[in-house]
Amino acid sequence: MSDLNQLIQRAERMLERLETLMPAVAPPDWSASVAFRWRRRATGLGVQSWLQPVRQLSSIRLADLHHIDEQKDLIERNTRQFVRGRPANNVLLTGSRGTGKSSLIKACLNEHSARGLRLIEVDKDDLVDLPDIVELVAGRRERFIVFCDDLSFEEGEAGYKALKVALDGSVAAQSENLLIYATSNRRHLMPEYMAENLDAKHQEDGEIHPGERVEEKVSLSERFGLWVAFYPFRQDDYLGIVAHWLASFGCAPAEIDRARAEALRFALERGSRSGRVAWQFARDWAGRHAGRGRKRA
Repeated sequence: MSDLNQLIQRAERMLERLETLMPAVAPPDWSASVAFRWRRRATGLGVQSWLQPVRQLSSIRLADLHHIDEQKDLIERNTRQFVRGRPANNVLLTGSRGTGKSSLIKACLNEHSARGLRLIEVDKDDLVDLPDIVELVAGRRERFIVFCDDLSFEEGEAGYKALKVALDGSVAAQSENLLIYATSNRRHLMPEYMAENLDAKHQEDGEIHPGERVEEKVSLSERFGLWVAFYPFRQDDYLGIVAHWLASFGCAPAEIDRARAEALRFALERGSRSGRVAWQFARDWAGRHAGRGRKRA
């Protein structure tokens, strides 16, 4: 036997031993929860990835979300179509912070989980594993939403290309039982610079064509079939949301009226009249004055 063949055999035996030491990726326990987080950890033998069940779920309901009726109708309708096995779109939710983008997706899960809807939350840095996630759920009877919260990219990030391919850029057909829902404060998911406007081309007829860098940024966001924009709340809307959450904590109408002025100061200190700020104020007020209430998230 030649030295080369001996070396090959030794290498093969070494690989077999290494495979026995590799951390086993246990199949997910689909009965453990209706929501999962994709975990990714580097080990001495490579990268280990798995689905971790979420044991304590948010209890937010669609009825808890106020003053976003149009956005709620669009996303709930798309989700309902998906759960029923009808055509539906990937969704990009953009706009002001704290206006209910993430809460709306969680509420849709609570609304439709009994009919087979499941949610997989994936961090931006782990989007490179999207092909593995698609393969993992392929053939399952459940309907899966891959949820990417507060998504934005810088130039050259690996997850950007992976998401682009998963949305609409692969030779393989899109999975029938999986959609991607993403939230972002950026409409095109990437920073935009004034210098990019200088790349625009002006035609003789006056038409303007954006430069290549702008086209690249738009090409990702336009792969989402449904865009849903969220806007800052007016003062009355904010106070209405405060009243809803205070009532959910057991505060009487008189207590809610007394809380109005302090709720406005609370928002002014934070520079935002968002639903998140309203929720934070209600927790603080109920904890200090009501002394009772039920936990919501």
